[in-house]
Amino acid sequence: MRFLVALFAVAVGHAQGPFRVEETTIAEVHAAFRAKRLTCQGLVESYLDRIAAYDQQGPALNSLVVVNPRAREEARALDVRYERSGPVGSLHCVPLLVKDNIETADLPTSNGALVFARYQAARDAFLVARARQAGALILAKTSMAEWAFSPYETVNSVLPGYTKNPYALDRVTAGSSGGTAAAVAANLGLAGLGTDTGNSIRGPSSHQALVGIRSTMGLTSRAGVFPLVLLADIAGPITRTVEDAARILAVVAGSDPEDPVTAAADQQLPRVELNARALRGATVGVLREAYVRDSTDAEVVSVFTRALAELRRAGATVVEVAPIGGFAELRRDPQAGPCMGFSYDLPRFLAARAARMPVRTIGEILRSNQFHPNVQRRLEMAERGPVNGPESAACRADTAYRERFRGAVLEAMERYRLDAYVYPTWSNPPRRIGDLNTPHGDNSQVFSPTTGFPAINVPIGYTRGNQLPLGMTMLGRPWSETALIGLAYAYEQATHHRRPPASTPPLGKRRR
Repeated sequence: MRFLVALFAVAVGHAQGPFRVEETTIAEVHAAFRAKRLTCQGLVESYLDRIAAYDQQGPALNSLVVVNPRAREEARALDVRYERSGPVGSLHCVPLLVKDNIETADLPTSNGALVFARYQAARDAFLVARARQAGALILAKTSMAEWAFSPYETVNSVLPGYTKNPYALDRVTAGSSGGTAAAVAANLGLAGLGTDTGNSIRGPSSHQALVGIRSTMGLTSRAGVFPLVLLADIAGPITRTVEDAARILAVVAGSDPEDPVTAAADQQLPRVELNARALRGATVGVLREAYVRDSTDAEVVSVFTRALAELRRAGATVVEVAPIGGFAELRRDPQAGPCMGFSYDLPRFLAARAARMPVRTIGEILRSNQFHPNVQRRLEMAERGPVNGPESAACRADTAYRERFRGAVLEAMERYRLDAYVYPTWSNPPRRIGDLNTPHGDNSQVFSPTTGFPAINVPIGYTRGNQLPLGMTMLGRPWSETALIGLAYAYEQATHHRRPPASTPPLGKRRR
């Protein structure tokens, strides 16, 4: 009887035609596995075909540093496991594209820097380990802005040249997770992992019509991630749909003894509760302080205004004037200096891995000369700058400032009874590659990184002849990921703004 059922499933699969990986989702892939329309090996082969056609050939996106040479072998093993006992977990055979500052035990992790080109971690980062335990397959490591310094462009010393935006090959991907975003947008993998200190999940997601989640500080572990500024560093999903982002976040979130900030995470785990009507009865406020400035692009404002109308049509109440009390004074609040940060965090990360690391200090990095010229000044400043530990006056002042900022944002959300704040993720379209002079319009550096509150980017449309993607950030209260994802999902389902880039169309050859 089982044999007859299996034959019927295969026959149905043939009748439906070959499985197309372009714009597919985790749920669609898993349904195809159950229907015998697709194998893990077939899925991986299709992505490898697209990588061969588009990453260094064709549009030459330049988004991947290294492709897993054992991907086919791992896919076959997952197929054997599936036949014997079913899926490994909720991410069974999800080919992930992982930013190259997140440690993987089987692939190099360079942090975009030539000095670490051969660095091989002893074990996976916490997020990668959780993803693998759920059945994910690490397909490739992605290009990034070296050291995660730049939110505006993706160029490093490991992979020569810039990573290109697949929607317009002369435009930037943003940084520093631009490689992950470009590859996910171009359908070179099913989903991705990036990191975000001030911009770098949400910004690239906006520039490439993707969904990106920067979660509440403490929901996901930073263990095994090269630090930029641990006070603000967060890792998380970059995907084509809200549902896929929610599924991945639900797997990688959790308490990790090696990252004490996650102590409460197991009590706050997000749930995959997706309701297309979640905006009905919700109240969102327009966070004008995030995006209104003299250089804000008129087309961006126009697209965002349409997005507000779409929110209303989906049932939300939009409060157009919802200011944060005392915001101007907060932004002028004098600071005592940097608290910890790159000069403090990176040497400690390197020292903990001393046996495997080629260098241990910023001075040794500078003397190696194995980095991109455009980061030299930043490295020199870091070497000369103060190294303020957690008990320093600078850190005490920083902690007090963050508390005041959090309090002001929460007070405003209570006053206007907001479920979320919304604002355009960028105030300007993606720049041309190499342009560091025209306004960048980055709106992500202040609110979520300073408060530690969650934020999610969702596509809202396009500018410049309907070609260049634009995203909207939804900023929520702490630990509100489940509700915030619900709002983003309802907006996505009401609008469906995402479309694939024309530069990476479906290939003629496909596999089962």
